Amino acid sequence: MHSNSSDGHYLDAGVTPVKLVVMGPFAVGKTTFVGAVSEIKPASTEERLTQAGELVDDLRGLEDKDTTTVAHDFGRLTLTEDIVLYLFGTPGQPRFAAMIEDLMYGALGGVVLVDTRRVAESWDAMERLEEAGLAYVLAVNEFPNSPKYTEAELRTALDLDPWTPLVMCDVRKRESAKAVLIALVSHLLSRSSLEPAS
Repeated sequence: MHSNSSDGHYLDAGVTPVKLVVMGPFAVGKTTFVGAVSEIKPASTEERLTQAGELVDDLRGLEDKDTTTVAHDFGRLTLTEDIVLYLFGTPGQPRFAAMIEDLMYGALGGVVLVDTRRVAESWDAMERLEEAGLAYVLAVNEFPNSPKYTEAELRTALDLDPWTPLVMCDVRKRESAKAVLIALVSHLLSRSSLEPAS
Protein backbone atom coordinates (compact mmCIF):
# COMPACT_ATOMS: atom_id res chain seq x y z
CA MET A 1 0.00 0.00 0.00
CA HIS A 2 1.13 3.54 -0.62
CA SER A 3 0.61 6.29 1.88
CA ASN A 4 -0.26 9.87 1.09
CA SER A 5 -1.13 10.64 4.68
CA SER A 6 0.88 10.85 7.88
CA ASP A 7 -1.61 9.11 10.14
CA GLY A 8 0.46 5.92 10.24
CA HIS A 9 -2.33 3.69 8.92
CA TYR A 10 -0.68 2.92 5.58
CA LEU A 11 2.76 1.69 4.56
CA ASP A 12 5.05 3.69 2.32
CA ALA A 13 6.30 2.20 -0.92
CA GLY A 14 9.29 -0.09 -0.35
CA VAL A 15 8.19 -1.22 3.10
CA THR A 16 7.92 -4.98 3.68
CA PRO A 17 4.99 -5.97 5.95
CA VAL A 18 5.75 -9.11 7.96
CA LYS A 19 3.06 -11.12 9.72
CA LEU A 20 4.27 -12.99 12.81
CA VAL A 21 2.38 -15.12 15.31
CA VAL A 22 3.06 -15.15 19.04
CA MET A 23 2.19 -18.58 20.39
CA GLY A 24 2.47 -20.70 23.50
CA PRO A 25 0.37 -22.23 26.24
CA PHE A 26 -2.35 -20.57 28.27
CA ALA A 27 -1.06 -17.84 30.63
CA VAL A 28 2.51 -17.79 29.28
CA GLY A 29 2.49 -14.03 28.56
CA LYS A 30 1.43 -13.65 24.91
CA THR A 31 -0.95 -10.73 25.48
CA THR A 32 1.61 -8.98 27.67
CA PHE A 33 4.32 -9.54 25.03
CA VAL A 34 2.26 -7.97 22.23
CA GLY A 35 1.19 -5.09 24.44
CA ALA A 36 4.74 -4.36 25.61
CA VAL A 37 6.27 -4.14 22.15
CA SER A 38 3.46 -2.67 20.02
CA GLU A 39 3.87 0.92 18.83
CA ILE A 40 0.10 1.25 18.49
CA LYS A 41 -2.55 0.59 21.08
CA PRO A 42 -2.83 -3.19 20.83
CA ALA A 43 -6.14 -4.82 20.03
CA SER A 44 -6.96 -7.48 22.58
CA THR A 45 -9.79 -9.93 23.11
CA GLU A 46 -9.18 -10.64 26.78
CA GLU A 47 -12.29 -11.89 28.58
CA ARG A 48 -12.84 -12.98 32.14
CA LEU A 49 -12.58 -16.69 32.81
CA THR A 50 -15.90 -18.35 33.50
CA GLN A 51 -16.90 -21.45 35.44
CA ALA A 52 -17.72 -23.13 32.12
CA GLY A 53 -14.17 -22.48 30.90
CA GLU A 54 -12.73 -23.94 34.08
CA LEU A 55 -14.29 -27.28 33.11
CA VAL A 56 -12.12 -27.53 29.97
CA ASP A 57 -9.03 -25.42 30.75
CA ASP A 58 -6.28 -26.74 33.01
CA LEU A 59 -5.76 -24.03 35.64
CA ARG A 60 -3.44 -25.96 37.95
CA GLY A 61 -0.75 -23.60 39.18
CA LEU A 62 -2.53 -20.66 37.51
CA GLU A 63 -5.07 -19.87 40.21
CA ASP A 64 -4.38 -16.12 39.96
CA LYS A 65 -5.23 -16.06 36.24
CA ASP A 66 -8.69 -14.52 35.75
CA THR A 67 -8.73 -13.55 32.05
CA THR A 68 -7.98 -15.29 28.76
CA THR A 69 -7.61 -14.40 25.09
CA VAL A 70 -10.64 -15.69 23.21
CA ALA A 71 -9.73 -14.61 19.66
CA HIS A 72 -6.36 -12.91 19.26
CA ASP A 73 -4.16 -9.98 20.20
CA PHE A 74 -2.82 -7.62 17.55
CA GLY A 75 0.06 -5.17 17.57
CA ARG A 76 2.47 -3.48 15.18
CA LEU A 77 6.16 -2.65 15.37
CA THR A 78 8.28 -0.78 12.85
CA LEU A 79 11.54 -2.67 13.14
CA THR A 80 13.54 -0.83 10.47
CA GLU A 81 12.70 1.76 7.84
CA ASP A 82 11.77 -1.05 5.46
CA ILE A 83 10.37 -3.79 7.76
CA VAL A 84 7.11 -3.47 9.70
CA LEU A 85 5.99 -6.34 11.90
CA TYR A 86 2.35 -7.24 12.41
CA LEU A 87 1.97 -9.36 15.55
CA PHE A 88 -0.88 -11.77 16.13
CA GLY A 89 -1.06 -13.31 19.60
CA THR A 90 -2.95 -16.60 19.55
CA PRO A 91 -5.14 -18.17 22.24
CA GLY A 92 -3.32 -20.77 24.30
CA GLN A 93 -5.97 -23.39 24.95
CA PRO A 94 -6.35 -26.49 22.74
CA ARG A 95 -10.07 -25.75 22.30
CA PHE A 96 -9.09 -22.79 20.08
CA ALA A 97 -7.08 -24.96 17.66
CA ALA A 98 -9.06 -23.94 14.56
CA MET A 99 -8.63 -20.25 15.36
CA ILE A 100 -4.89 -20.72 15.90
CA GLU A 101 -4.59 -22.35 12.47
CA ASP A 102 -6.46 -19.44 10.89
CA LEU A 103 -4.16 -16.90 12.58
CA MET A 104 -1.09 -18.73 11.30
CA TYR A 105 -2.24 -18.35 7.68
CA GLY A 106 0.06 -15.93 5.84
CA ALA A 107 2.59 -15.67 8.68
CA LEU A 108 6.31 -15.77 7.89
CA GLY A 109 7.33 -17.01 11.33
CA GLY A 110 6.52 -17.15 15.00
CA VAL A 111 7.55 -16.63 18.58
CA VAL A 112 6.90 -19.51 20.96
CA LEU A 113 6.83 -18.38 24.59
CA VAL A 114 7.98 -20.85 27.23
CA ASP A 115 7.33 -20.99 30.98
CA THR A 116 10.01 -23.12 32.68
CA ARG A 117 7.45 -24.27 35.25
CA ARG A 118 5.66 -26.18 32.44
CA VAL A 119 8.09 -26.50 29.55
CA ALA A 120 6.30 -29.38 27.83
CA GLU A 121 3.19 -27.23 27.27
CA SER A 122 5.05 -25.29 24.55
CA TRP A 123 5.50 -28.38 22.36
CA ASP A 124 2.08 -27.97 20.73
CA ALA A 125 2.94 -24.50 19.40
CA MET A 126 6.33 -25.72 18.17
CA GLU A 127 4.73 -28.65 16.35
CA ARG A 128 2.12 -26.44 14.70
CA LEU A 129 4.79 -24.08 13.35
CA GLU A 130 7.00 -26.95 12.19
CA GLU A 131 4.09 -28.64 10.41
CA ALA A 132 3.35 -25.34 8.66
CA GLY A 133 7.01 -25.00 7.64
CA LEU A 134 7.42 -21.75 9.58
CA ALA A 135 10.63 -20.68 11.28
CA TYR A 136 10.35 -19.67 14.91
CA VAL A 137 12.28 -18.52 17.94
CA LEU A 138 11.82 -19.92 21.46
CA ALA A 139 11.53 -17.18 24.08
CA VAL A 140 11.70 -18.18 27.73
CA ASN A 141 9.56 -15.76 29.73
CA GLU A 142 11.40 -15.44 33.03
CA PHE A 143 8.63 -15.45 35.61
CA PRO A 144 9.60 -14.58 39.19
CA ASN A 145 10.59 -17.69 41.16
CA SER A 146 10.43 -19.92 38.07
CA PRO A 147 13.07 -22.68 37.75
CA LYS A 148 16.29 -21.64 36.02
CA TYR A 149 17.92 -23.92 33.46
CA THR A 150 20.94 -23.63 31.23
CA GLU A 151 20.45 -23.18 27.51
CA ALA A 152 21.72 -26.73 26.95
CA GLU A 153 19.18 -28.13 29.43
CA LEU A 154 16.33 -26.22 27.77
CA ARG A 155 17.39 -27.28 24.29
CA THR A 156 17.43 -30.90 25.41
CA ALA A 157 14.07 -30.65 27.19
CA LEU A 158 12.48 -29.03 24.14
CA ASP A 159 14.30 -31.26 21.63
CA LEU A 160 15.27 -28.04 19.88
CA ASP A 161 17.17 -27.99 16.58
CA PRO A 162 20.60 -26.37 16.97
CA TRP A 163 19.76 -23.62 14.45
CA THR A 164 16.55 -22.54 16.22
CA PRO A 165 17.20 -19.43 18.36
CA LEU A 166 16.54 -19.65 22.10
CA VAL A 167 16.40 -16.38 24.03
CA MET A 168 15.55 -15.35 27.57
CA CYS A 169 13.14 -12.46 28.04
CA ASP A 170 10.83 -10.54 30.32
CA VAL A 171 7.68 -9.97 28.26
CA ARG A 172 6.71 -6.99 30.40
CA LYS A 173 9.69 -4.98 29.15
CA ARG A 174 9.60 -3.45 25.69
CA GLU A 175 13.31 -3.79 24.91
CA SER A 176 13.35 -7.40 26.08
CA ALA A 177 10.33 -8.29 23.92
CA LYS A 178 11.79 -6.36 21.00
CA ALA A 179 15.03 -8.36 21.27
CA VAL A 180 12.98 -11.54 20.75
CA LEU A 181 11.51 -10.13 17.54
CA ILE A 182 14.92 -9.03 16.30
CA ALA A 183 16.19 -12.57 16.88
CA LEU A 184 13.26 -13.96 14.89
CA VAL A 185 13.69 -11.56 11.97
CA SER A 186 17.44 -12.31 11.89
CA HIS A 187 16.57 -16.01 11.80
CA LEU A 188 14.12 -15.45 8.95
CA LEU A 189 16.70 -13.46 7.01
CA SER A 190 19.26 -16.21 7.50
CA ARG A 191 16.77 -18.67 5.95
CA SER A 192 16.06 -16.26 3.08
CA SER A 193 12.39 -16.21 4.15
CA LEU A 194 12.32 -12.44 4.18
CA GLU A 195 13.89 -10.13 1.66
CA PRO A 196 14.20 -6.49 2.76
CA ALA A 197 12.92 -3.94 0.29
CA SER A 198 15.67 -2.41 -1.83
